[in-house]
Amino acid sequence: MSKKQTGNMLGSWAFLIGVILALVFGLFGNLSPAITYVLVVLGIIIGLLNIAAKEAMPFLMAGTVLVIVATLGQGVVQMVPIFYVALQALTMLFVPATIIVALKHVFSLARK
Repeated sequence: MSKKQTGNMLGSWAFLIGVILALVFGLFGNLSPAITYVLVVLGIIIGLLNIAAKEAMPFLMAGTVLVIVATLGQGVVQMVPIFYVALQALTMLFVPATIIVALKHVFSLARK
C-alpha cells in the first residue's frame, strides 16, 4: 500500500471514528478532558490526511456551516443535555479539521 493510500485510509478512519465518538459521547452526556483531546487530535488528523486539495472548498463550506450551526445550536438545545453535548463534541472535532484545511488551502493559494 502506498504512503498516499495509507494516509488517506488513516484520515478516513479518523473521520469515521471521530463522528461516531462525538455522537456516542453526546448520547451519554459525558465529555471528559481525555475525550476532548481525542476529538481534537482526530480533527487534526482529518484536516491533515483526509481532505485533498480539490475537496478543500466544499469541506471548508460544509465545515464552517457545521461549526457555526453547532455552536449556535448549543444555546438552543441547552435544556436537552444529549443534544447539547453531541453538538459540543462535533464542534471539538470539526473546528481543528476546518482550521487545518483552511491553512492548507491558504498556503496552496500563496504558492501559486
